[in-house]
Amino acid sequence: MSTPILQIDHLTKTYKTGSSPVHALNGVTLDLHEGEIFGLLGVNGAGKTTLSSIIATLHPPTSGDIRYKGISIYKDLMRYRHALGYCPQNQNLDQYLNVRDNLVFAGRYFLMPKAVINARVDELLEQLELTRYAEFKISELSGGTKQRVLIARALMHNPRIIILDEPTVGLDPDIRQKLWALIKALKNQGISIILTTHYLDEAEELSDRICILHKGSVKLIESVQSLKERHQQSSLERIFLQLMREYRMQQE
Repeated sequence: MSTPILQIDHLTKTYKTGSSPVHALNGVTLDLHEGEIFGLLGVNGAGKTTLSSIIATLHPPTSGDIRYKGISIYKDLMRYRHALGYCPQNQNLDQYLNVRDNLVFAGRYFLMPKAVINARVDELLEQLELTRYAEFKISELSGGTKQRVLIARALMHNPRIIILDEPTVGLDPDIRQKLWALIKALKNQGISIILTTHYLDEAEELSDRICILHKGSVKLIESVQSLKERHQQSSLERIFLQLMREYRMQQE
């Protein structure tokens, strides 16, 4: 496998809540490779959202480092942010702008030239089957269409890494299938994807490797196929439930 595009090194995050600190992340270390879909799994409170938000530079870590192409992102945040696309779980598109203008604004945010922005918007509208919705206000769109606009916005500046935080939550099965095909297409373009999801079938279908977080710690990083062979199970869901029981028993 190629040299990691992203290296997360002993990342910790501690929140001060009253007199008792909360350790959301405990020395998380992992690598992301170019053109890889990396599934981030865990029950509620495992640390997935905290880790994703730190990788997205929305929050700083308490300690540890993140390196993009071998260089700490904190030495040049702008360089890293230009390489990163972020699709949040909660849709935060501008309700006062139409689909096209949401994408244009994203391009301006990254200081892209006007001609490049217009060409990129047209390209993404076609790629994500959004051309017919270009002049629609966000409030006029279905949930699945909004999700495609969010992904298009994350792709406007041609990032090399994309964070997808619960990209198909609450969507109909047929829309989920279309988004799965889109995510696979992004991988085939060499884009590295961090996929946070509660859907085990989604993680199984899409992920090259999965990471299970439990109470802020990495419990395993492994390919789905390797896990199935090692646990002699036919589905990731069965393995995940078995591992959760084991982790809880270890703490009792």
